[in-house]
Amino acid sequence: MQLFYSSPNRSFYVREITRKIDEQINSVRRELSNLLNIGIIVSENTNNRLYYEVNQKFEYYKPLQEIFGGGVNKAVTKKKAADDGAEEAATADLKTIGRVELALYTGQFTRDETAGIDFLVVGDVNKNALKKYVDQLEKQEGKSLRYAVMSLSDFQYRQGIKDRFAVGVEKAKKQILVDEHYLLSEPPEPAAEASAAAAKPGSKSDTKSTKNKE
Repeated sequence: MQLFYSSPNRSFYVREITRKIDEQINSVRRELSNLLNIGIIVSENTNNRLYYEVNQKFEYYKPLQEIFGGGVNKAVTKKKAADDGAEEAATADLKTIGRVELALYTGQFTRDETAGIDFLVVGDVNKNALKKYVDQLEKQEGKSLRYAVMSLSDFQYRQGIKDRFAVGVEKAKKQILVDEHYLLSEPPEPAAEASAAAAKPGSKSDTKSTKNKE
């Protein structure tokens, strides 16, 4: 569940799933069948290979996303940790390549060739560190990846003039890893931010509530 909900736009085939969660293939097939029957995931056959991904139209998608969407379980064995794949690399190692303003997976990760790439990084990054990151990602995924890197100003300019590449990225099915300026994702609702602020100890509403109790 965590694998699917932490990567809502990614598709996985059976052996890829067994490698990522370190389970026997028969157990994985059985659980996939159960999840399909419930409607939690959907499947699609592409190039004679069956892919699975989370069903974002499932009735309880949002509450399940809140529970399982935090990423692959960190309490893993050393063997499993070494093979957790792109999700682990994304949450930890991206910080080592520089200031990343936007990062996303598309292409082979989501089976959508609209953008013509698999991995995009926008920001002020160290090219050598990025190359090492991609090399490690390719090793973990077991495939050669196409990637692009550009500055924030360059990407924003491309968006402004409706550049073909920028439009392709916007339209493509993708998994956004980082989006500091909400270039491709929706900003949080003000009401949600206000509620979060009100819940913090020491906030005005919190103080008022305390006085009322007294």
